[in-house]
Amino acid sequence: MQLGQLQEIEPKLNEMGYQIIAISPDRPELLEQNIKKHNFTYLLLSDSKKDAARAFGIAFRVDEKSLKMYEQYGIDIEAASGEHDLILPVPAVFVISTDGIIKFEYVNPNYEVRLDPDILMAAARSALKK
Repeated sequence: MQLGQLQEIEPKLNEMGYQIIAISPDRPELLEQNIKKHNFTYLLLSDSKKDAARAFGIAFRVDEKSLKMYEQYGIDIEAASGEHDLILPVPAVFVISTDGIIKFEYVNPNYEVRLDPDILMAAARSALKK
């Protein structure tokens, strides 16, 4: 799921009682620029040291082939995070209850395949019933 898609469904999730917390490997200064640029209204946190990614078990080391691909797209992951670890999180979405229980998770190592917003909405509705 892309950050812009979260923005689109945020009102519906809020109506159900959910709060969106997005976590990015980018450093806080870059996130602040993106928040202003895209008018994100949900909480967007920096995990530039990848502590949350490690805790969720979704951190991976970028291989040379992928690093070169990022560079071709003009993406400098070390500059973005401010770290020199070549670690990124696998794209993931979690629905977590107020008692800290993960009710739904979507993790896909193929960054090109993102969770459809309709599936997240269905998972959020389902989690309320449990």
